[in-house]
Amino acid sequence: MEKRLLAVTIVVLAILAVRPASAETVDLQLVLAADVSISVDNEEFRLQREGYAAAIAHPLVLDAIRKGRHRAIAVCFVEWAGASAQRVVVDWTVIRDEAAARTFAEGVRAAPRSFIGATAIGAAIDFAMTQFARSGVESDHRIIDVSGDGDNNNGRPVELARDDAIKAKVTINGLAIVNEHPARGFLGHVQPVGGIGEYYRTRVIGGDRSFVLVIDGFEGFAKAVTQKLAQEIASVDGVQPVAAR
Repeated sequence: MEKRLLAVTIVVLAILAVRPASAETVDLQLVLAADVSISVDNEEFRLQREGYAAAIAHPLVLDAIRKGRHRAIAVCFVEWAGASAQRVVVDWTVIRDEAAARTFAEGVRAAPRSFIGATAIGAAIDFAMTQFARSGVESDHRIIDVSGDGDNNNGRPVELARDDAIKAKVTINGLAIVNEHPARGFLGHVQPVGGIGEYYRTRVIGGDRSFVLVIDGFEGFAKAVTQKLAQEIASVDGVQPVAAR
């Protein structure tokens, strides 16, 4: 009898050992996709990186996270330029408190610049889409947050990538940066007909509750991305966040 009980116990333990663990559930999976093409000079790049780092650990963003059902989000930070230039800078991180947010922010600040090249927004969206399969978490909401200062001038048409993301129930939001001082030769690229804000509204964003913020230059990037992150996180529960200061 004891031997039989021992054998059953061993079998049960073996089954438990091979059973896959349930993935952690969070309120939102968020890919931050930052433009580092040639039109973004070194100072603008610094302001952009610092803006993301400051925003993710900002009290407004942390408060939005804590108000969610699961009180946690998963974030992945990528940089992109041309059609074959995309890189994960800080991999998927579950953020539920200030300590995790600051660790993520330090990773954003510490990494070297990934690229300098063309602007392939469509390829950036496609690359961001592939990251969700390896997030290691589950959520009802997935968002790609694209920031950039120019229109798509390389690779796959951005509208096709956007439409594929929408079909997969992924929302794309935009942070359109009006760049009055791009690298020489890029005036038309960063100031498309109708303006960069209209370009993002009609060509880039899409999906449930999608929106675009437009800012005049990189100097206001930190405040804008803080407001944007808080709005994205709060939108999961249909809550309007307090304005960033």
